[in-house]
Amino acid sequence: MQALFWFSAILIGYIYLGYPLLLRLLPKRPLAYGDEPMPAPLVTVLIPAFNEAEVIESTIRNKLAQAYPEDRLDIIVISDESEDGTDEIVTRLAEEDARISLIRQTPRQGKTAGLNKAVAQAKGDIIIFSDANSHYEQNAISALVNCFSDPEVGYVTGKMVYVNEEGNLVGDGCSAYMRYENNLRALETQVSSVVGVDGGIDAIRKELYQEMSPDQLPDFVQPLKVVSQGKRVVYCEDALLQEESLTDSGSEFRMRVRVSLRAYWAMWDMKHLFNPMNYGLFSLQIISHKLLRYLAFIPLVSALLASLVLADYHWFFALAALGQLVFYVAAGYAQADGKTDSRLLGLVHYFSLINLASMMAFFKFVKGEKIVMWKPRGG
Repeated sequence: MQALFWFSAILIGYIYLGYPLLLRLLPKRPLAYGDEPMPAPLVTVLIPAFNEAEVIESTIRNKLAQAYPEDRLDIIVISDESEDGTDEIVTRLAEEDARISLIRQTPRQGKTAGLNKAVAQAKGDIIIFSDANSHYEQNAISALVNCFSDPEVGYVTGKMVYVNEEGNLVGDGCSAYMRYENNLRALETQVSSVVGVDGGIDAIRKELYQEMSPDQLPDFVQPLKVVSQGKRVVYCEDALLQEESLTDSGSEFRMRVRVSLRAYWAMWDMKHLFNPMNYGLFSLQIISHKLLRYLAFIPLVSALLASLVLADYHWFFALAALGQLVFYVAAGYAQADGKTDSRLLGLVHYFSLINLASMMAFFKFVKGEKIVMWKPRGG
């Protein structure tokens, strides 16, 4: 039982602290920008939407206002059989600006199927993926495109920061989590490729895009397909996206279960990348950053159970058990209260929420459940 406790504790430490430290120690592989600025390539922004009438116009205008040559930018909105007037808004905007076009997907088939259709029709050499509520800083597209001046780069992800009211439990925890993730992506970019990306501000060379099945998670699978083709996936801190976080734990939890379930299937579909003989360092990265992270609930549970069993054996294990129980009770208290002025308590709550979501998603994965469509705004 002691061996189980120490193995679990060491594994938890590696997942959240050891892996980032390892990245700092590994040899660096800087981006190789060309000596001459590259001509502005033609860029197509894809915006999947389902019932996004409240936000779609402001999102489109945000992209049109980018500091990027007007004649080198166009926008395709993919409406997944929207019923709230989204299509009418896009059609009206398209009459004002020829750079905007609409693809209506009927019947509903989900985001991934819509992206497959849109990429086939896109004119751009660089494809940018935006959510229907994603607002970019003015130089975001230029920053994303600039990364492609390195011919080894096939996919670029920007920096997402969540904005929310102070004291919002989910928002504070989510913001802290994203700061950790963004730091990790910066480290991964320095040594190899980024493993996880944000679907709201991503870009890919069109020639590298590979069609996905409707149940696959595009934010996860498509970057892995780029790595499979021998190209790098990198993080661009200068491409900034600000997005409002979900405001209640229930919606965030359901969203995390959905994302985790699709991530499990993505790892299953792309399991060839776990072979270090073929993919070297990236295999270590995907195992450390994704597989072990999503399965972190296993050592978390086993460490708690082992320490409870060993509590009568030695004071250290009793103290360890008490510390873990206080941690989870604090998370439960934050959940019951619904708000907090403590960023630390928000992070404790969010850490527990995402690991519980991963555990539930794992059980769904084992049962063979898959998700193709959902209502994004509701989590």
